[in-house]
Amino acid sequence: MRVQEPIILSTTDSEPEPDVVIARNRSDNYLDSHPEPADILLVIEVSDSTLKYDRQTKLSLYAEAGIANYWIFNLVDNQLEIYSEPYQKRQGNFNYRSQRVLLPNEAVVIPGFPDLSLDLSLVFPA
Repeated sequence: MRVQEPIILSTTDSEPEPDVVIARNRSDNYLDSHPEPADILLVIEVSDSTLKYDRQTKLSLYAEAGIANYWIFNLVDNQLEIYSEPYQKRQGNFNYRSQRVLLPNEAVVIPGFPDLSLDLSLVFPA
């Protein structure tokens, strides 16, 4: 797990610093280079004032890079937005085919860890 550390998005020559990244275990513990999309199981942004930017700009960047799972903890609406299956639209823009919203009374399985789930009532206030 990496917190506010860079990841490499080779498609854009960009190194954003998501709030949280869950990456595959690697023998060098990412001391030689930052995780790349193939290493990343999940990117998480925690959003209030950055919600629009996270939903548009970052979402498109992550989808273009092939990040398979992108979550936004939306603190404005107290919900978790889950994006998966990146694809390129006809117009050339990138997005995610699967988009779900989970509410505070639900739980979600963490990608790459089928036996681990997160109870959202522990994250969002009642």
